[in-house]
Amino acid sequence: MTTSGRMELVCPAGTPSALRAAVQAGADSIYCGFRDETNARNFPGLNFSPQEMAEGVRFAHAHGSKVLVAINTFARAGDTDPWRRAADTAVSCGADAVIAADIAVLEHMATQHPDARLHLSVQAAAATPESIGFYAVAFNVRRVVLPRVLSVQEIAALNRAIKVETEAFVFGGLCVMIEGRCHLSSYAAGRSPNLNGVCSPPEMVSYDEDREGAAARLAGFTIDRYAPGEPAGYPTLCKGRFKAGSKAGYLFEDPVSLNAGSMIVAFKAAGVTALKIEGRQRGKGYVTAVVRAFRKAVDAAEQGHDATEIDHILAGLSEGGRQTTGAYRKIWR
Repeated sequence: MTTSGRMELVCPAGTPSALRAAVQAGADSIYCGFRDETNARNFPGLNFSPQEMAEGVRFAHAHGSKVLVAINTFARAGDTDPWRRAADTAVSCGADAVIAADIAVLEHMATQHPDARLHLSVQAAAATPESIGFYAVAFNVRRVVLPRVLSVQEIAALNRAIKVETEAFVFGGLCVMIEGRCHLSSYAAGRSPNLNGVCSPPEMVSYDEDREGAAARLAGFTIDRYAPGEPAGYPTLCKGRFKAGSKAGYLFEDPVSLNAGSMIVAFKAAGVTALKIEGRQRGKGYVTAVVRAFRKAVDAAEQGHDATEIDHILAGLSEGGRQTTGAYRKIWR
């Protein structure tokens, strides 16, 4: 599969005001979720009621944008009704697509709403032609959101072997634990990001300061310590700094943000259909700034030019003030 048309810019919205901000900043599509455990950003004060979702869809459509509803956590055995109801509600609200990972949700959509567009969530961690082909044949999945562990060359090879669209993350949180497979947060907090939609619940996060700096803690566990004035990252276990013997370092993942804005031309050449910005837990100011920057970058890429200045523009919005292109530029292969 190759992409010959204009790449789609898919942007986050955790609230109705953020949705409106994303639309007005130039988003082609906005993804959001309901205010419950059926989506993987189930934080207090975020997400949409069914009425707010319907209103958001109407606003987006009136301005030429689409709305994709994320129902991307995994249903509990014997209690799949909340996920089925969320799928039904998304369709009734006029959503342009449902983003799902659980086979129960995919099956429900395929059988009960066969004409609705279905996207495979990154939580499914599908990264081979065989796995993607299964979802496409079994559930008529039209697009797959790719895990953030593939190089651009691997994405290009994958696109040549499949018949569905691909969507790649270009900015925001960087999860290299292979989405849908991480249990570290539930170990510390007792709540799974894949079942409850919460990774490092904010009510369990604290920053405790003393004369030596600040300690970032999750559920009482010290995840990292920072010197006075040093930018502090959000405390998730996979981004913790651990000591082994006399050496301290990041065992799993550095607390940095993904920014692949300078690689958009390469994504287009690799056959990527859509570029995704992470950040449904962020405010409308963040959404506006990031979407505007990527709107310009995508438009420039359509003319064959990468927007190299995007690294500088968005540096202040990156976790810990640090950015990386992640696995997209694998230098060890």
